[in-house]
Amino acid sequence: MIRPALAEAAGEQCRILANGDAALVVEFGDRIDLTLNERVLALADRIAAAAIPGILETVPTFRSLMISFDPSRIAHRALQRRVLVLLADAEGRPHPGRLWRLPVCYDPDVAPDLADAARHADMPPEIFVSRHCGMIHHVYMLGFLPGQPYLGDLPAELALPRKETPRAKVAAGSVGVASHMTCVFPRATPCGLNIIGRTPATLWDHRRGEAALLAPGDRVAFEQIGFEDFRRLNELAARGEFVLAPSDAAGPMEPGP
Repeated sequence: MIRPALAEAAGEQCRILANGDAALVVEFGDRIDLTLNERVLALADRIAAAAIPGILETVPTFRSLMISFDPSRIAHRALQRRVLVLLADAEGRPHPGRLWRLPVCYDPDVAPDLADAARHADMPPEIFVSRHCGMIHHVYMLGFLPGQPYLGDLPAELALPRKETPRAKVAAGSVGVASHMTCVFPRATPCGLNIIGRTPATLWDHRRGEAALLAPGDRVAFEQIGFEDFRRLNELAARGEFVLAPSDAAGPMEPGP
């Protein structure tokens, strides 16, 4: 394990850990924090730009970056040295991610926990929805299911505990909240989050050039749609005819209310 100091502007140390014989993990901290995640994404960008022979993939998480490599093309220690050089200039900065506007239906038929969530927040359901739609959500990482985004950061008044008894199954497209995070589930799955809506958007499709619709560092704005519009768009999505494009790909927006 090596513990290099980060650039002064980063203000913290990180460490490089071996993850088997074909991957390194660079840890930037031990919490969910936008500044840490920006450092993770900044290092991923630098590695991509450096085009180091032997690196196969980088996988960002909330607070760390996994770097998979081919040991027959680059040695473990040699890769560590290259990463250390990149870390010296790894100050976090807003990631130039894309802005997506995802339609979400908050009708009770597809939002079984919205009423309880609103009661917990001590506000009417329509105000809860308005606040959930009235902010930009930062994509911290993808995980658990292929293409599933973990989105932050909900304000304190919308933060909820996980359900005491998880559901055995929620539908594909379900939008769930717990703690300060929102997740959108690309396929049907067991789930312990509070389901407050559903999107007709297809978040994972292996037939696309990029199977995952969203990427770490992207930003998401949820836009409320009615139940009939949801049904219509859901039918189009089932036929592969509902295609979303990012609203922009330049200029950071603050991921907050």
